[in-house]
Amino acid sequence: MKTSPRMIKSSASISTLPYYLQIKEALKLRILDGDYAAHERLPSESELMKSFGVSRITVRQALRDLHSDGLIFSVQGKGTFVSKPKVVQDVQRLQGFAEAMNPKGYETSTRVLTIKEARPPRDVTGALALKKSEKVVEVVRIRYLNRAPISVDHSFFPLEVGQRLFARDLATDIFPMLENELDLPLEYAELRIEATTADAEIGQHLNIRPGAPVLKITRLVHTRDGRPIDFEYLFYRGDAYQYHLRVNRK
Repeated sequence: MKTSPRMIKSSASISTLPYYLQIKEALKLRILDGDYAAHERLPSESELMKSFGVSRITVRQALRDLHSDGLIFSVQGKGTFVSKPKVVQDVQRLQGFAEAMNPKGYETSTRVLTIKEARPPRDVTGALALKKSEKVVEVVRIRYLNRAPISVDHSFFPLEVGQRLFARDLATDIFPMLENELDLPLEYAELRIEATTADAEIGQHLNIRPGAPVLKITRLVHTRDGRPIDFEYLFYRGDAYQYHLRVNRK
């Protein structure tokens, strides 16, 4: 693959940086601008050495940095490829999916798969502080980002809350609905984030193969008076989404 003159120009514009950082920034610019599409093969190490006039060690350092930033990945015997850009959600306060994504310019939509009364799994019963005999309202939805499926949301509500959701439009964020329509002000959520793999059902909904990586988020939402009101399993595409958290020392 022949390197375009733009790459050299980009390198020259940051010529005060060390050589490996010049290469990194030039390639990063082309990736973020879309000149290199997701899963497109990058020039080989030899081609980059020739284009930039640097050593192999310098090229490899630039590629290592890009790999650490999650912008590229390598396949043994085939070369280095551009990673699919991931959507980043900044977790600084409790927000619904659309509340977090729409201000960033993304188009969001939702498809409701099921809403029904059901007997909850044991962990849901415990999280919502229910008696063993109590039912919940179970809601399963697919969330879309720019019309592509990004997550499967599996939510459980105490019966007296969930029954009030049947007559409402669940193709939007539920948090504002709970607060504004059901008069249930929310205060905080407890989250657990883990890496797992998609089963056949999740894979079908997200258009990924079974066994593909997904980001599983378990979230328990509390009202202002401390009552647990919404227990959720959120399954995000592992190749397309990431959570960003800021943790202060004090």
